[in-house]
Amino acid sequence: MNKLFLEDLLKSYLLEDIYYADVTTESICKGLKAKALIRVKQDFIVAGLVFIKPIFDVLKEEVLIDFYAQDGQFVKNTSVVAVIEAKDTTLLQAERLILNIIGRLSGIATKTHYFSQLIKDYKAKIVETRKTTPGFRYFEKYAVLVGGGLNHRIGLFDAILIKDNHIKVAGSITKAVELARKTNFMKKIEVETSNFEEVKEAVLAKADVIMLDNMDIDTMRLCISTFQDKALFEASGNIDENNIVEVAKTGVDFISSGSIIHHAVWVDVNMKIGV
Repeated sequence: MNKLFLEDLLKSYLLEDIYYADVTTESICKGLKAKALIRVKQDFIVAGLVFIKPIFDVLKEEVLIDFYAQDGQFVKNTSVVAVIEAKDTTLLQAERLILNIIGRLSGIATKTHYFSQLIKDYKAKIVETRKTTPGFRYFEKYAVLVGGGLNHRIGLFDAILIKDNHIKVAGSITKAVELARKTNFMKKIEVETSNFEEVKEAVLAKADVIMLDNMDIDTMRLCISTFQDKALFEASGNIDENNIVEVAKTGVDFISSGSIIHHAVWVDVNMKIGV
């Protein structure tokens, strides 16, 4: 992640919480050196530790951090994952953002890891969607990587995905692909389809990736067996732990699931000073 971009994001999160003052901390604390332990309160795949130091960098405060785990590692209940030494005022101002990031990202990484393990015997890779928390997308997509998934497009700017409304505006899949390729020859083109005939048109238009959106298993299987050497295939739409294995068995290359982010449950983690 671009360092300047990361700084801007973290600064906005800190300002959301501190605004112009931390009235409680400034009333009580003296800015003395203190030590804090970050401890987990359940078993999970940890993610977000890499952002602790950048948070203190934004606050422009000296900090010493000893890590006892790293992102992507399975950690057990009661484990200490980091010990932080800094001014007491700074620790308290950074506490909630640190815990929010670790709690949220670890939940996503853990769920992604679970999904990835379910389909580990098949070629399909799990990817996320753009159904993310506004302002927090880059962190959530980082957590997917930590959990063993792959990133789909970050936003509208870094990949071409022709969806149903684009096709309606263009007039057809063929025309939409033609128009997109004219001005974006460096980028791969993905087309969303919902039935066999649309897949056939996308293949003839030479789309690089074809999304099989909300298709039943039999139709997915037919599309892939017919056109498997013509494009990469992504299954999407209402995919969860109950049907992901059956989808993977069809031979798709990618399975996109928004639920690994928007249905991920925060993990429990705390920070204690002076222990």
